[in-house]
Amino acid sequence: MGSPDRYPGADARVEEVIRLADHYRGAANDLLRLVEEKGARRVAPCRLCAVHAIELYLNAFLLEAGHSPERIRDSGHDLAARARLAIAGGLALRRRTAIHLATMTQGREYLVLRYDPGMAELPPLNRLWATLDEIARKVTSAVAAARARTWGA
Repeated sequence: MGSPDRYPGADARVEEVIRLADHYRGAANDLLRLVEEKGARRVAPCRLCAVHAIELYLNAFLLEAGHSPERIRDSGHDLAARARLAIAGGLALRRRTAIHLATMTQGREYLVLRYDPGMAELPPLNRLWATLDEIARKVTSAVAAARARTWGA
């Protein structure tokens, strides 16, 4: 397990963080199929995996951009703060996506999904998936491009 004073994942490489995000995205997609088959009551785990995947993709981009794991952790589960840092670092997100990330943070969606059995008003799943898909695609592409530049230099 490691030393209790070491933060888990502190030494993770960008590729490992993207791979973990891909796994959470895959789990979210698998759970989405169950939600569609069994009804909306199973939506919280599906949404939580999607939100966590978004957070991990943004973390990977920020690590690639040179931010320390400590700096990234300082933002807690604030997706809007991560998005602002990523946008400042060159990640081109659609305005609607940035607004959605801010709304998720303001509404404390991460906490609602984890602890609120009544699940307050949440945006439709298709909005969450649009955000997840855009971030996954753009982060993966940006990291690959940065790596290609590094190899080409």
